[in-house]
Amino acid sequence: MGFHLPFIFAILSLAVVALANHAAQPAPQLYWNSVLPNTQMPRSISELLHPDSTNEENIVNAVGNGKGKPEIFPLRNRNYVQSHYGVLNRNYVQSHYKKRPPPPENIPFANRKKYALGSPPSDNQLLHYKELAIFFFEKDMRPGATMKFQFPRNSNTATFLPRESAQSIPFSSNKLPEIFNHFSVKPTSVEAKTIKQTIEACEAPGIKGEEKYCATSLESMVDFSTSKLGTRNVEAISTEVLERGATMSMHNYTTMPGLKKLAGDKVVVCHKQNYPYAVFFCHAIKQTAAYVLSLKGDDGEKVKAVTICHLDTSEWNPEHFSFQILKVKPGTVPICHFISTDAVAWVPKHKSA
Repeated sequence: MGFHLPFIFAILSLAVVALANHAAQPAPQLYWNSVLPNTQMPRSISELLHPDSTNEENIVNAVGNGKGKPEIFPLRNRNYVQSHYGVLNRNYVQSHYKKRPPPPENIPFANRKKYALGSPPSDNQLLHYKELAIFFFEKDMRPGATMKFQFPRNSNTATFLPRESAQSIPFSSNKLPEIFNHFSVKPTSVEAKTIKQTIEACEAPGIKGEEKYCATSLESMVDFSTSKLGTRNVEAISTEVLERGATMSMHNYTTMPGLKKLAGDKVVVCHKQNYPYAVFFCHAIKQTAAYVLSLKGDDGEKVKAVTICHLDTSEWNPEHFSFQILKVKPGTVPICHFISTDAVAWVPKHKSA
């Protein structure tokens, strides 16, 4: 039998290309492909991957410019700091839902400061926030229903570090001076305050029935989410703007046909935090339903919106903002909300028939 050299060379060439492509992939993506080969990576995660992230020194150099202030520290959008659960709000750090409810993400920044200092919203403000569909009922997802909302572009651009690199950097309120020094951040700066608040929020206890964890790497987020769901056969899904509208302002959105309920009664949701590298606050809450619905804005914008519905709110503070907006009491009715475009919902996949 003769050797078919052209054929052999072709096979070898393909093998070399495959190895080169494999080597070019960042470590977090390689881990994802290994553990979740059948799970599509959502845009909210893939856009945080860079080939250079395999070199932690490169990222640290990109974060700190040697002048005491990071170049890409994700503080460009102040409204992001007060994300859905107010994870960077001191009220959340104190006791999550048990004390004063966090300000909704649609509140103007000036009003947020007043709210955070203890001034409750007026009746007119509550009416305004209710119109913004910050929280809503399951019935509000029916086709033809309209809600006013805004889906801003992600401004938090901090990227993932490989797990080994992230684990080598302290992430503890007891190690703040070391952390500030590592990222060339002045202890009195706004960036230092944000780092401190993020870590304290991660260390704060969760509410009853909530399992919480701050993932400092994509690998650890994958491990936490799959362990809490009890399977690696999962979907990871995020809210996505499929087609931009004419403007970036607030718009009325109409719910389109095709509401999809995701599998399982337990969902893990991971919210991106403000930090020099990608950190996600993840929590698993029982008796939770997740949906995907299509929205169309009055300016033509199209959104695939991931919605979380909390079926049991009996452990929430009676003064939680959602109860004030919807005028219901804890434990009486499911309460729903969208997740932001930089958050990820993890659910089990539907079993094929």
